[in-house]
Amino acid sequence: MKAQVILKYDDVKNYPLHLQEIEIPQPGPGEVLLKNTVCGICRTDLHVIEGELDSKLLPIIPGHQIVGEIVGCGTNVTLKKGDRVGIAWLHRTCGSCKFCLTQRENLCESALYTGWSAQGGFAEYTVAPEQFVYPLPDSFPSLQAAPLLCAGIIGYRSLKLMGIPNWSGRRIGIYGFGAAGHIAIQLLNAWGAEVYVCTRGQAHQDLALDLGAHWVGGTIDRPPVHLDAAVVFAPAGEIVPAGLEALDRDGRLILAGIHMSPIPSFSYDIMYGERQIRSVMNNTRQDGLEFLQHATEIGIKTHVQSFKLEEANEALCALKYDRIRGAGVLVMEEN
Repeated sequence: MKAQVILKYDDVKNYPLHLQEIEIPQPGPGEVLLKNTVCGICRTDLHVIEGELDSKLLPIIPGHQIVGEIVGCGTNVTLKKGDRVGIAWLHRTCGSCKFCLTQRENLCESALYTGWSAQGGFAEYTVAPEQFVYPLPDSFPSLQAAPLLCAGIIGYRSLKLMGIPNWSGRRIGIYGFGAAGHIAIQLLNAWGAEVYVCTRGQAHQDLALDLGAHWVGGTIDRPPVHLDAAVVFAPAGEIVPAGLEALDRDGRLILAGIHMSPIPSFSYDIMYGERQIRSVMNNTRQDGLEFLQHATEIGIKTHVQSFKLEEANEALCALKYDRIRGAGVLVMEEN
């Protein structure tokens, strides 16, 4: 099969992915083999490829927003060949630690992650445990479904962690308006919230307005009202003080990324008033199931720009330098 492989970590501008012909993996007990149709690209892929995350596995095939058809099954599998499913970031957990046993498997210290510590989806085939794949609603074509599997799920978990029981009329900030932001705003609009977007780039700002943002400003611009809560999708630590200053008392600032540049120091008074900062670490399978149900009911529409598998390096450069409006998705040419 064809696969884009990282042999050593490097800046994406140097095209560190190498298109190789490798053997098709075989599913073990409890696993399924997917013939991939598409795979979304994500800023976490940038962090893996450029070595900003601790090394887990080399060589590695990145990619963790995979949609494909099951073409092979190991033993003890209930899904069937021909089923269309998705593979997300959380690849496998131990199932027996204190976190797994208390519905917090996203915190499992022995977890494996698709495209980081397990082979990912920038390839024509991928193997994953059956218990960690998602059957996908027929209402989502594969190209539009791919961004739901990370950008969508992590955005949903970020909103859950805000702890808001009734969204109607609540003022919610979004910092960074890429793949995750353009899905999260659709959830918030459907729930009746007012959305205030801070992001760089005219294309991202225009998309936010097109999707119903109540107000749009630059990356660290001050919204015109105090926010009940906000989420930071951009991996930029300098946003954190600005986000805190925008919060009302008892507001929560959710940091959604797996990697962020250093957070500058800030005075205690901008956090005083029982404001909180909370990070997001991965997601549970339940998060994914809940989000896909909401996405189906709401009719979320993802805005995607497609690239061929052979164009993976170009796609990642486009992502890094904000040249993608919405989400980028790799398409496997043979499909």
